[in-house]
Amino acid sequence: MKFGTLVAGIVAVCVLSCGAMAQQAQPIVIKFSHVVAPDTPKGKAAEYFKKLAEERTKGRVKVEVFPNSMLYKDKEELEALQLGAAQMLAPSLAKFGPLGIKEFEVFDLPYIFPSKDVLRAVTGGPVGASLLKKLETKGIIGLAYWDNGFKILSANKPLISPADLKGLKMRIQSSKVLDAEMRALNAQPQPIAFSEVYQALLTGVVNGTENPPSNMYTQKMHEVQKHATLTNHGYLGYAVIVNKKFWDSLPSDIRAILEGAMSEATVYANAIAQAENDDALKAMKASGKTEFHDPTPAELEVWRKTLLPVHRDMENRVGKDLIESFYREAIKFGFRN
Repeated sequence: MKFGTLVAGIVAVCVLSCGAMAQQAQPIVIKFSHVVAPDTPKGKAAEYFKKLAEERTKGRVKVEVFPNSMLYKDKEELEALQLGAAQMLAPSLAKFGPLGIKEFEVFDLPYIFPSKDVLRAVTGGPVGASLLKKLETKGIIGLAYWDNGFKILSANKPLISPADLKGLKMRIQSSKVLDAEMRALNAQPQPIAFSEVYQALLTGVVNGTENPPSNMYTQKMHEVQKHATLTNHGYLGYAVIVNKKFWDSLPSDIRAILEGAMSEATVYANAIAQAENDDALKAMKASGKTEFHDPTPAELEVWRKTLLPVHRDMENRVGKDLIESFYREAIKFGFRN
């Protein structure tokens, strides 16, 4: 073999080897899409997960976080996940009803969680796990539940009692339970994508909405809502989910590291949620743009009595047994609906 031919062969082998090594060195990319601002509890938790995942995999995984509907809006993101265009999401629990798993709408029932202890018992126990398991039929793995907080009602008129919502067009997420909730208040439910709510409030397409304070503040809804009432009537939480085909294809050691990172990010997310909502409420009060009403115990009881019948009305949709499993967790902590 001529020397030149030998050198050329060696060079070719080196090029191929280097190319293969470079290809192997390419990190696994996880596109993590969500619809809220980076400075919300979910936004901060997503960034914390990114930090832990990238550090612990030593660069083998790269998490690209896309907040504020940069990639997909509410109605688009689940389809994008199922198609593999995004690998990870943290949609609100109400999103799974339209996907065909209507049992998740149990989380939307008004006053279903009388305390954070009951909430933790549900999401951290067998009831919460069994709900996440149902996602697998849709090509989705449920990794964790993340808190945002409890919702308050807002509008451009005082909302002292349920009667004050009569006739108001109220923005909701697409959920049969939330639809029933607003109809129980004699309001007109209007499903609108989260990214479009501010403009809808500004232009009068809707008169009011329901949100935890952190979402209301970071989306500047308080600038276009003159009144809000601290009803804490409903819970807003998220399920962190991943494309099943993608997740199953990961090397087992990478998957284990990511599961650990997710566990820590979940503790972080749930720990900061209340503080973020408290800070947002203080900031909105300080702005003077929205007047907040803190109901008396007697006023809250009127809200509860008006909304609790929604539980019974939704038994056929979300499952009577499932609702009663939530009640049983509440009873353990001394609460009864």
